Amino acid sequence: MTEIGDLTVGVLGGTGPQGKGLAFRWAKAGLKVVIGSRSADRAEATAAELREAAGVGHVAGADNLECASQADVVLVAVPWDGHGALLESLREALAGKIVIDCVNPLGFDKQGPFALKVDEGSAAQQAESLLPDSRVTAAFHHVSAVHLVDPEVEAVDTDVLVLGDDREATDLVRALADTVPGMRGVYGGRLRNAGQVEALTANLIAINRRYKAHAGLRVTDI
Repeated sequence: MTEIGDLTVGVLGGTGPQGKGLAFRWAKAGLKVVIGSRSADRAEATAAELREAAGVGHVAGADNLECASQADVVLVAVPWDGHGALLESLREALAGKIVIDCVNPLGFDKQGPFALKVDEGSAAQQAESLLPDSRVTAAFHHVSAVHLVDPEVEAVDTDVLVLGDDREATDLVRALADTVPGMRGVYGGRLRNAGQVEALTANLIAINRRYKAHAGLRVTDI
């Protein structure tokens, strides 16, 4: 498996809370990070903010295409309503690369959050169908963006379920999770099971609202 420290991690949606938070943690861990956005200027502004916050120089900003082209591993952390169109436009740039999908297809109404029906079964399976030449995994769905971006939180106390059909790819994504203090990557099964993992985010949001918390997950006995 490729050494983690040799990789450049691209974050599509890196200006949003989840992508920005994970980019911050990976930058602090010493990884090279490229922030992706529809606007290269906005991406660079976020990259500058992260360089200062993490005290590092290895965070860059670019538009989504350039981000996907530069990176070895790419995290997809964009809103669900733009997920399919973005990945379809980046098919060639993402060919041969490990893609980590952390998008949660959720809706919200007066009763709270709920899982949306996805024709392919899940956001990750949609990514797999749109990126036939990429190594698609699913992970980082349940990590609190509030904790990720808070420099006062030294350890992010949570397990990350990593799903996929490519063993080397899921091992690498688990290792990426392990670079963050307090975080542990745990293999969570085949990509066909990603839908239930994405949907569980609705339950965690409901928990957090009721208890005014930033709950994550821990898997016992392993």
